[in-house]
This record gives sequence, C-alpha cells and structure tokens, in this order.
Amino acid sequence: MNENLFTPFTIPMMLGIPITTLIIMFPTMLFPTPNQLINNRMITIQQWLTKLTSKQLMNTHNPKGQTWSLMFISLFLFITFTNLLGMLPHSFTPTAQLSMNLGMAIPLWAGTVVMGFRNKTKISLAHLLPLGTPTFLIPMLVMIETISLFIQPLALAVRLTANITAGHLLLHLIGSATLALVNISLFTALITFTILTLLTILEFAVALIQAYVFTLLVSLYLQDNT
Repeated sequence: MNENLFTPFTIPMMLGIPITTLIIMFPTMLFPTPNQLINNRMITIQQWLTKLTSKQLMNTHNPKGQTWSLMFISLFLFITFTNLLGMLPHSFTPTAQLSMNLGMAIPLWAGTVVMGFRNKTKISLAHLLPLGTPTFLIPMLVMIETISLFIQPLALAVRLTANITAGHLLLHLIGSATLALVNISLFTALITFTILTLLTILEFAVALIQAYVFTLLVSLYLQDNT
C-alpha cells in the first residue's frame, strides 16, 4: 500500500498531461443503452431506480420546476458513479477535489437564483428580510441573509468534498494499520480488517447518500425559486 496519505487525491498525470477528464468521462460508459424491444434485467433495474429517484426529487415541484428533472437525474447518476469510481483500488476520486465540486455547485445554484429573481422578484427580495424585523436591524439582517445566500454553493461543495475525503482517508489509515499489524498480532489485524470491511460497506453507502444529498439540496434551492 502506498504510504503517502494524500496520493489518492492528487491529480493523475500521463506523459505530463492531466487525465482527469478521461476519468470523469469513464462512468458514462457504465450506462447501457437500450437497443432492444424487451429490456434485460440490468436496464430494467436502472430505469426503475431512475424513475424512483426522479419521483422523490420532483414530487414537490411545480410544472416549471419539473422541467429540471432530466438534469437532476443526470447529476445524481454522475456524482454517484464518480463517487463509486473512487472505491476502486489505486483509483482517483474526482469528487474529492473542491474545485470540481464548486464547478458543479456554483452554476446550478446560480441558475436557481437567477430564475427566482427573474420570475419571482418580489418574493426573492423578501427572503433577504424576515417579516417583522425592527428598523434598526434591517441593514444587518439584509447583509447576513445575502452572505448566507452566497455561501450556499460553497456549503454544497465543501459537504461533498469533506465526506468523500474523510472516508477515503479513514480507509487508508485503517488499511495501513492492518498491514502493519499482520506481523505483530494476527488477532488484532483480524479485528482491524473486520473494521475495514465494515467501513468499506459504509463508504459505499456514503457515496450514494452524498450524491442524493447534493442533488436534493439543489432541488430545494430550485423549489424556493420557482
């Protein structure tokens, strides 16, 4: 095992050229394209999960917000498979990079905010000032609400980055400890290996949950602005 703790989070290079784009495009190859009249089980399960997730995300939206459903499903599947890609041995996790997560969060957040100010200008401006605010507190509250509005995409990106990074670091540390304990105490190494197995299962769950949370929060931002 590589002793460098942060090696899984460094950008991979090939002939001096970053290959991050190729890695990000790899999960799209995992989606089979239906080309038969009767789908097989894999495509049927994929379509069922897609419809279930779409229903959970869009059941509270009005018709204008439901036009974003295809983009939300694409975003959810992309983040899910990108997170799972990082679970492969000696692989690279693109969602552990804050720059990439900001690149997803900022345009989506900006799109929902611009839509809100365009279609519901008065309501969007009213969100910056709670009802019944004393006059002397109005400038301070407007400033606080404005800052909280602009912090939303940063919170989206940092939440995803922190959860993916923390899980991978923990797996790396426990895996290194297991290898070191094999020559010292086989019983202790077996215990740490069991913990490593359970954490690996948990990390798979975290990869799915964080993809859903990211998409759900963007969906809630859209719901507030449509």
